[in-house]
Amino acid sequence: MLSRSELPYEFRKGQLEMAQAVERALNESKHLIVEAGTGTGKTLAYLLPALRACARTGQRVIISTGTKNLQEQLFYKDVPFLESLLGPLRVCYMKGRANYLCRHKLFALRSQPILSGLEEIEQYQKIAEWEKTTETGDRVEIDDLPETSALWSKLDARSEACLGQSCPDYERCFITEMRRRAMESDVVIVNHHLFFADLAIKQQAKAAPDAGILPEAAAVIFDEAHELEDVASSYFGISLSNVRFEELARDIETLLRAKQALTTETIGAAQSTRERARLFFGALPVSSQSSSAAGRGAPGTAGRGAPVEGRMQFANREEFLETQGDLYLGVLNGLHRMETELARVRGVEEAQPLAKRAADIRERLKFLMEAEDKNTVFWLERRGGRTMTTHLQATPIDVSGLLEDLLFENFPSVVLTSATLTVQGGFAHIRKRLGLRDARELVVPSHFQYGRQALLYLPPEMPDPRDANFQDEAVKRIRRVLDITRGRAFCLFTSYAQMRDIYERLLMEVGYPLLLQGTAPKKALLEEFRTTPNAVLLGTSSFWQGVDVQGEALSCVIVDRLPFAVPSDPVVQARMRAIEEAGGAPFFEYQVPSAVITLKQGFGRLIRSLEDRGVLMLLDPRLQRQRYGRVFLDSLPPYRITQEIRDVEAFFAQPPVPADPPAGSRRG
Repeated sequence: MLSRSELPYEFRKGQLEMAQAVERALNESKHLIVEAGTGTGKTLAYLLPALRACARTGQRVIISTGTKNLQEQLFYKDVPFLESLLGPLRVCYMKGRANYLCRHKLFALRSQPILSGLEEIEQYQKIAEWEKTTETGDRVEIDDLPETSALWSKLDARSEACLGQSCPDYERCFITEMRRRAMESDVVIVNHHLFFADLAIKQQAKAAPDAGILPEAAAVIFDEAHELEDVASSYFGISLSNVRFEELARDIETLLRAKQALTTETIGAAQSTRERARLFFGALPVSSQSSSAAGRGAPGTAGRGAPVEGRMQFANREEFLETQGDLYLGVLNGLHRMETELARVRGVEEAQPLAKRAADIRERLKFLMEAEDKNTVFWLERRGGRTMTTHLQATPIDVSGLLEDLLFENFPSVVLTSATLTVQGGFAHIRKRLGLRDARELVVPSHFQYGRQALLYLPPEMPDPRDANFQDEAVKRIRRVLDITRGRAFCLFTSYAQMRDIYERLLMEVGYPLLLQGTAPKKALLEEFRTTPNAVLLGTSSFWQGVDVQGEALSCVIVDRLPFAVPSDPVVQARMRAIEEAGGAPFFEYQVPSAVITLKQGFGRLIRSLEDRGVLMLLDPRLQRQRYGRVFLDSLPPYRITQEIRDVEAFFAQPPVPADPPAGSRRG
């Protein structure tokens, strides 16, 4: 059927196999886990069966993606493709509330502005004009609104400030309209963050009929399902920062002043609580970890992702309360006073939600400081920027039980798919981490010809990453390969410190344009990389996945070290300890499989189509020297592997061999 479309389509055997498996799972109310290699065409392989299931049963299917980019691809590319064959479809997509404008806040701020400087005034004027014409209220429509706009956080539609049906703008609310579209749709496309935020809200609210934002569904399909444990852990946990107190005090002053209901007592309670919160958060322990610690992973390894400087377990809460209990009680009493004063405000619909916010913050703070839960790790994080923020965090150590009860038991059919779910060809690791007991399994190999399209270069005689000479040798190898590839590379690192060090060294030795993560928004850097000949992009965790650059612009991916999770990270530390206490081996059961999946994601940036070709380089010698290296090699696609630099030279010296098209292929 798909081949009848006038739009471009290429038949892929693996896509058909996956689509048939998804359709069986939906029809028979079974769970399914599918690893489908890059290029399979996963989105159509689950989108078409989802639509067919909705037509057959009249029930709704939710599709959850790891990124907003994939959400938009589904809605703006894949859905129109199917509509070219099937006619109009009832499909919508939803984002988190913070992406949408709150009209009520906008109008309140118009009458009582608290704008900071000319930049916010100009942004406010643009948003006010845009509000008159937008149909969705989605901030993505405002092209020149900075990602870090402080004004937007004063205007977005987050639920904590929502008046619900009592809001005078309820019928014209963008969230209300989004819910209406979802209720009228067969397929609702969301992202993992929204799905689990909604699931957590419904869990906390129990039987509340209006809890959450997503409509009921008979099935959920998760694309990029390798991210589920981390996302679920975040939303089933509890977080509270000093910014929440500042925002609450600000909203009390703004919204009640707009209604001429701001009394001396109310503003006194808000200001007092704000000051007490500042003292409390300022007294919390400070991490003693250095930036060098941030780069260390498992013993003798390097850690992946953002540095953990500023993160620490908060295991000594009792000791803190013994010495700083007055500060803690002062904040609780301030919040209670704030609730009381807000309850006295009559005839102002904003007062009740503000009081509810104060009560919610008070309950969160009590849990974070007093709760005892063996399956929860309590920790602190300080984040820098224009203003320092301190976050109190409580994160589940093991989410498998929660997911089993709230997800796999609640939905008749759950489909998990990604290009990177297996370790050594099996799903045991991901199933255990997610609590997925009873599920069908399918591995769909990629139709890419990795042995022909890609070469994995493992440079010989590299020092161990712990060796002081590792960075020096890494720079030499990177420079040599970049000379052969003429730039056109991603250099992926396991920490910011290592990335910046290599960047500074390469600036003096490489003549190709170097782009560094953090110097511009990710989207802008990717666009500059695509349009700049021979560019080299250096990045950390956010560039290991969800990035798609096809063609010669990306002909090389270099990875500095095996991407082990940082063992000093509080959550990783707690998970390793839990496995050890249960008699397991945390390094082999948790860190190695997690690193395998991350490495597969990083390497997966290179080959994105049948025409792509290029070289992968891993600078970490442990892949060959350590026993666990075999797990990585057995889990990777069948790349041709070499230790000879002349093979890299020969690879680029030869003209590309045309790929054999899959049998029955058709291009429109």
